[in-house]
Amino acid sequence: MNRTRRLRKTEGIRRLVRENKLTVDDLIYPLFIEEGENIEKEIVSMPGIKRFSLDRLFSELDEVVSLNIPAVLLFGIPVEKDDIGRETWNDNGILQQTIRYIKKNYPNLYVITDVCFCEYTSHGHCGVIQDNDVDNDATLVNLAKQVISHAKAGVDMVAPSGMMDGTITTIREALDNTGFYNLPIMGYSVKYASAFYGPFRDAVDSAPAFGDRRTYQMDPANRSEGLREATFDDAEGADILMVKPALSYLDIIRDLKNTYDRPIACYNVSGEYAMVKAAAEKGWIDGERVMMESLLSMKRAGADIIITYFAKEVAKVLQK
Repeated sequence: MNRTRRLRKTEGIRRLVRENKLTVDDLIYPLFIEEGENIEKEIVSMPGIKRFSLDRLFSELDEVVSLNIPAVLLFGIPVEKDDIGRETWNDNGILQQTIRYIKKNYPNLYVITDVCFCEYTSHGHCGVIQDNDVDNDATLVNLAKQVISHAKAGVDMVAPSGMMDGTITTIREALDNTGFYNLPIMGYSVKYASAFYGPFRDAVDSAPAFGDRRTYQMDPANRSEGLREATFDDAEGADILMVKPALSYLDIIRDLKNTYDRPIACYNVSGEYAMVKAAAEKGWIDGERVMMESLLSMKRAGADIIITYFAKEVAKVLQK
């Protein structure tokens, strides 16, 4: 008889034969920075996650560094919004200020910026609107301005999330032509038009004023299309390919891992986080175990990098 249980009998043997391990080195922690002063406000739909003004961000950054989390992903929330998101390429904008602050005070922390427009536009869509839809090519022009501004501020990596066709080519050419040829790009290569983003839109005030994002984000029913999208990003020069969301799209993570010789990232999004928190609060699940099991499933599917609001909690569990 084959007795596979022999290799499960004790924690010692389980550790020795464990196929996948989650470590703090796998994690990127998202941060929300709001323009203003003396702001430290919890996001109701994301317990434990807050919006900070730059003058209050030090407490969060101190903890991130103390937990040895290697990287943060920055989202800015400006005071002024307009129809095309001009504030995104303001060299003294909230994200640009935050980049300079972190690189000066926490030089070993790796800084990635979300490159998009939805937090900065009055209509909440990810670019320039023409005929009630996002104009792809007009948006690319402004995208180039945004990444150059982030690069000049000292960012370590840019992560364009808008799902415009030609994004990676546009950004790579803009960075190369301004001397930032060593700045890497993490593509939101396979990003679905997902209902799991709801709490995030509360976090950054980015709900669309009309319509939805299904003309530029992917249909959740589609799998092969994800490979086509990732193929374009790979060919255009993305350094890392990302799948968003993560938990409902583990098959897509595995597809990318099997197909591309690049690091694969996934984004454990706000709705995935909020569901675990809500069920744990009710006592319906063991929140810590579900958190760890969920993130481990992303590693098992093939993710090399996990962007997650759980990053600090995971780091603390791993330190035990």
